[in-house]
Amino acid sequence: MSVTADNWVEKIRAGDVRAISRAITAIENQEPAAEGILRQLFPDTGQAYLIGITGSPGTGKSTLVDRLATRYRKQQLPVGIVAVDPSSPFSGGAILGDRIRMQGHATDNGMFIRSMATRGFLGGLARTTADVALLLDAAGKRVILVETVGVGQDEVDIVKLADCTLVVLMPGSGDEVQAIKAGIMEIGDIFVLNKSDREGADRFEQELTAMLSLAPERDGWRPPVVRTVATEDKGTAELTAAIEKFRAHFSAAERRDAKSIERWKQRLLELLQARLMQRVAGEGLGEAALGALAAQIAGRKKDPYSAVSEILARVGLK
Repeated sequence: MSVTADNWVEKIRAGDVRAISRAITAIENQEPAAEGILRQLFPDTGQAYLIGITGSPGTGKSTLVDRLATRYRKQQLPVGIVAVDPSSPFSGGAILGDRIRMQGHATDNGMFIRSMATRGFLGGLARTTADVALLLDAAGKRVILVETVGVGQDEVDIVKLADCTLVVLMPGSGDEVQAIKAGIMEIGDIFVLNKSDREGADRFEQELTAMLSLAPERDGWRPPVVRTVATEDKGTAELTAAIEKFRAHFSAAERRDAKSIERWKQRLLELLQARLMQRVAGEGLGEAALGALAAQIAGRKKDPYSAVSEILARVGLK
């Protein structure tokens, strides 16, 4: 980034699209300037409402995000979209399928859309998704939609980031029983039965509602099931109403603060882990040293627990 961080911060606060885009690239590439920019912007955050959209591939998440964004823009709310795509096996970048579906917003200055590659990071998000969401928050976006990559039942990292998590399902996929198992089902604040014009939708809704009725309420909230046909914009008004109802339910200060504190506890642990790994890799464990230790462990000449202690001692953390 060729200009000072202060200049970039001011441009980002003003909503400059080019500055936001370049800052996100710096965050994704872990450039030295990125952290300084985020530090300066952090006091400007905390105003956006972050909605996570998760679910298996093919459930219509991208179309649903597009429809939700349109509804929020009609309310004159600035919207940010972070679509986490699978990484390209050739370039390592995002495949960009989600952005192709959202081209109708390309000329809308109140909308910012960014695809991010997972770069091998599991859990449905990219490693830097949380930082990008903070940046969009500071840039004045008041609704941020984060669409996860769609990896299946272990795609639960979104719950650590989102204020409200939508789990998108569809009938007729052949694995309804799998869909209503524990895991991803435990993180949903609202369940969206998309493509609900398909055969079997009524039965699937009944099974889903029955399963949810067995789970204990979370702070007085029982997740509803909302039927949509996103391609025809059916049910999206009811979905936005359900999101607002959930937001109002948890708007009480003690509930909101408790959730925020828990989310930041998780985020601090992630940042500590990343910082410790950077220090270990930079000061005491290059590829050659790691390979040598692994060879000793494989040959039963050293146990892995002693090896970890040795690595920590190299960087003064023992």
